[in-house]
Amino acid sequence: MFTGIIQATGKIETITPSGEDAKLRIQVGGLDMSDVQIGDSIAVNGVCLTVVTFTSSHFDVHVSKETLNCTVGLDAPRLVNLEKALRLSDRLGGHLVSGHVDGVGEVFQFNPVDQDAYGSWLLRIKAPKDLAPFLAYKGSIVVNGVSLTVNTTEDTADACIISINLIPHTLQSTTLGKLQAGDCVNLEVDLIARYVARMLESKSK
Repeated sequence: MFTGIIQATGKIETITPSGEDAKLRIQVGGLDMSDVQIGDSIAVNGVCLTVVTFTSSHFDVHVSKETLNCTVGLDAPRLVNLEKALRLSDRLGGHLVSGHVDGVGEVFQFNPVDQDAYGSWLLRIKAPKDLAPFLAYKGSIVVNGVSLTVNTTEDTADACIISINLIPHTLQSTTLGKLQAGDCVNLEVDLIARYVARMLESKSK
């Protein structure tokens, strides 16, 4: 489990094909690796991956074909958000995050809320239609590993458009500040919302 509070931004440096899978080498940036062990989980752009080898500056992960097919951002060298797995003694600064991507969204709009260079930015994302039941006003959403709050939702024929405000700290400490309209992002809905929806579904049968 994770919290969606990014601990460092790193970079995918190399991608080595392994059959239909791939092995990634990731430069850790400022991520503290002193307490990491082989087999530990690290979320990379919101995707829970298992450390297979590591040094103080890099770690390697094996990514399956299934993961590559249902996520974005793991198939080419790029900056990525990093978070080590939650410990039971840690503060839950964001919300409970599994690191299992529910769908891929598309950035619909990304611009400053006003002309103040130090103000917040408006991020609007087209989420897959099947995620709409789990997206709500003031609910939680994970975008490329970052725990965020949904400000508005708008259902359309083929999508659910969500609006999010990003504060300067988030823009500076994650990769979200580099997003552009048309970019695809990994989305994970709130875990509790998914369980509530399942309970309601079961009661209706």
